[in-house]
Amino acid sequence: MSRKTNPKLTVVGAGPGAPDLITLKAVKALRNANVVLYDALIDPVLLEHCPAETEKIYVGKRPGESHSQDWINELIVEKAFAAGHVVRLKGGDPYVFGRGQEELAYARPFGIETDYVPGLSSALAVPGNAGIPMTARGVSESFWVITGTKTDGSLSRDLCLALCSTATIVVLMGMNKLQEIADLCVQMGRADVPAAILQSGTTAEQRTAIGTAQELPRLALEQKLTNPAVIVLGEVVRYGSGTPSTDWQEFLQNGQFFDTRG
Repeated sequence: MSRKTNPKLTVVGAGPGAPDLITLKAVKALRNANVVLYDALIDPVLLEHCPAETEKIYVGKRPGESHSQDWINELIVEKAFAAGHVVRLKGGDPYVFGRGQEELAYARPFGIETDYVPGLSSALAVPGNAGIPMTARGVSESFWVITGTKTDGSLSRDLCLALCSTATIVVLMGMNKLQEIADLCVQMGRADVPAAILQSGTTAEQRTAIGTAQELPRLALEQKLTNPAVIVLGEVVRYGSGTPSTDWQEFLQNGQFFDTRG
């Protein structure tokens, strides 16, 4: 195998789903790629930014697919030395539960030049596209972004801490934990906090279900919502159903914070 003298890895965020939400810097990286390794949630349209001769390799990890992280890491190094510039194209932002740091850290000891291109994270863009802000004056002054499923398969304990606050809570990769999330909200006295499930956010297939935390499993079942989806908990979810209700407008006008914990 011939070895290129300037092997390079650029880990690129493709954004939350819609192909026009990718950054200009990301497009430039694709235009200069010799090889692109892309994930399951990447819109194929994005690959049209690559030169015709660019090698494009699917490395998605959907259920039933055998593309392990170790194999991807090794492929990055192999292709960087064989072809030159490898672009690792990931959905959202590679540093938000995207394992981008792991891939960069694996490549560097081989002497491979590395770069990182941020992407618009689904944690922010998907709720925003559904009319749900992360913060709103007088309603929410902070937000948490939490993984719904840790590497050991369990629900993150950070959700307990977040539920003790008045912050907006965004749960990624949590659709298989909806019952646990709902049960925990009930246990923490947050059963009636507004909640939303946002499937395929920012795309033409986006679907939204809004209710309360304790209703999350029912909402998903009745409306047949599945991955990929973002879960949002907090008073800002009320914006997603349109104009805030009259009583909530009064809270805002009076400068009061609406807290459903009682």
